[in-house]
Amino acid sequence: MLMAIFSFVACGNNNDSKAEAKSENDAKFDSTNIEDDTKFAVDVADAGMFEVAVSQLALTNASAASVKNFAQMMIDDHSSANAELKNAAVKKNISLPDTISNAKQKKYDDFTTKIGVDFDKAYVDYMTDAHKDAIDAFQKEADKGNDPDLRSWASGKIPILEHHLMMAQAADSTVKNNK
Repeated sequence: MLMAIFSFVACGNNNDSKAEAKSENDAKFDSTNIEDDTKFAVDVADAGMFEVAVSQLALTNASAASVKNFAQMMIDDHSSANAELKNAAVKKNISLPDTISNAKQKKYDDFTTKIGVDFDKAYVDYMTDAHKDAIDAFQKEADKGNDPDLRSWASGKIPILEHHLMMAQAADSTVKNNK
């Protein structure tokens, strides 16, 4: 499993899969009204792959049971959402990144240097902030997206993201209270 994670977030990849997907979509959808929808899909795919990868790392580097339980929920829920998004993108001819972006890779590399309580704190802080941002992005897509299928998908994920935020905040409280 560690080898799969390592190859998934392999270092030294000079090509940014997220940038490549955006470029492909710009070429395909330049004159259409779903450009913002494709950007949303690419950003969500990048974030979703990163959250799965860093959550897999949490299973080994975290020390608090609440953090490990939260990480497993992230792996399960985001793996499922990633697969749904990939299927929707194929139907819409939207290119998605195959690997996490270079920016997310750097963040992942930062997480690999942490262990125990240091990892717990960094992970739950990141997940809390990331889920606040995700809720905003998904709400924007649900309200203003041009593609009805992506709008509907985004709308359906908001309650799950709100639950994730609540669970991240609960794990954060546990970590801070166990100093």
